[in-house]
Amino acid sequence: MKKRRKDDFVDDGRVIADMSIDGMPGTISRRRRKPPVPFGTVREEPEPVKLTWKERISAYGGAYAAYALFGFVMFGGLGLVIWLWLR
Repeated sequence: MKKRRKDDFVDDGRVIADMSIDGMPGTISRRRRKPPVPFGTVREEPEPVKLTWKERISAYGGAYAAYALFGFVMFGGLGLVIWLWLR
């Protein structure tokens, strides 16, 4: 009895079930890719933003206020849950 020869597998690129999950570490590259620059052009780097002393203090104060508000809401919610639980 002759052995039956298997057909050669030809990959046509179709996807039956996509198993990739958005947001998994394997699918996201670790470093950002820069867009390609056409040959012969000079890449211009953005100049750094220089803030005055008052602007810098204002930015730090705004960030601190945002984090403080978040902290107050979280600890207040936790306190409310504990108060209702032990009531």
